[in-house]
Amino acid sequence: MEPRAGVSKQDIRERIWDYMESQNLADFPRPVHHRIPNFKGSYLACQNIRDLEVFARTQELKVDPDKPLEGVRLLALQSKKTLLVPTPRLRTGLFNKITPPPGATKDILRKCATSQGVRNYSTPVGLDSKVLVDLVVVGSVAVSEKEIVRRCSSPDLSLEVHQPKPRPSFSWRIGKGEGYADLEYAMMVSMGAVSQGTPVVTIVHDCQVVDIPEALLEDHDLTVDYILTPTRVITTGCERPKPAGIAWSKISCEMLGKMPILRSLRHREEQAGKDVTLQDGPRSPPGATRSPQDLAPPELGSVPPSSVQIGNLPRDARVSELKRALSALGVAPSRLTWQGPQHRAFLHYRDPAEAQQAIACLQGFRLGANTVRVVLARQQRASDLVGGHTTEPLPNHRPAIAGP
Repeated sequence: MEPRAGVSKQDIRERIWDYMESQNLADFPRPVHHRIPNFKGSYLACQNIRDLEVFARTQELKVDPDKPLEGVRLLALQSKKTLLVPTPRLRTGLFNKITPPPGATKDILRKCATSQGVRNYSTPVGLDSKVLVDLVVVGSVAVSEKEIVRRCSSPDLSLEVHQPKPRPSFSWRIGKGEGYADLEYAMMVSMGAVSQGTPVVTIVHDCQVVDIPEALLEDHDLTVDYILTPTRVITTGCERPKPAGIAWSKISCEMLGKMPILRSLRHREEQAGKDVTLQDGPRSPPGATRSPQDLAPPELGSVPPSSVQIGNLPRDARVSELKRALSALGVAPSRLTWQGPQHRAFLHYRDPAEAQQAIACLQGFRLGANTVRVVLARQQRASDLVGGHTTEPLPNHRPAIAGP
């Protein structure tokens, strides 16, 4: 039976979560709603990865930190493979390398495979590290194959369980709705850590293998090559290409502001001449020039409505440090007025829309140990601009600022 018309990804998530809870298929942590659900039999499903030839020849693999994937992380450590785990919400980087202590016992390896072990036995992997991932293991809320074989046991769910067919098919997944697995893969593509040939495995309960309408699939959604359940090893033969890199048009300023590594990757791709326009609105293209009116500094005693004040700057902050951070964030202004002794600076943009976009990007932004305060400068007294020094932009450069 096909899903009813108008079904959304969230509808499918909710049905899966509700069904797993109502049938007591869920395991700790519960409830499984808004999570990659852990399930009874997850450890058994993880053991099935040993039947994959790609796992046997893998030297370095990336495994998500979700609870149902704990068994795969343990197998990787026991097999002395290099284990990379994404940092939580990508706040402090992309990967952590799990490094058990010398002579680690089985019990220690089990701890290393847990979320606590990921925190206690890991070292960050930098963007410039030579990472070549042979296998990617992701969690899912739901995963699909094209060919339908039998229904799930609850008829009111309209969810169908699939078996592989000898001919190639498509197989795609739905996560918990935050997009981290898709983004992590896209970031790995951008840094050269994976290619189109890198296999992707997902581990789920049998009831999570359902029919997902192809209309819900977007270009940035990650497809899978293998589905492991407690009872089956499914080779999908998926032909659909995987994401070719970061879809910047899907990235918001808020997301960019929370992920330093994403900002760094955006800066690199911008320098390489790629389109890095964000979801929130257009950016000036590289090489865009400004009119003389744009470059003219504001008159003292006036605060343009397109100016932003940054406060709570660290005592030892330097203007060059702030400029680098703003440039990496993609919110470099046309001009910057620095007032270091007052622990603040004014960012001058070409129009109010750019100023508002900068405010959105800078929410939660930290410089050094301080979380800065960001407001429109027009909310301040005009005399606040007096006493600072203004730096001019570099010529023939997109919204950016020159260092003194």
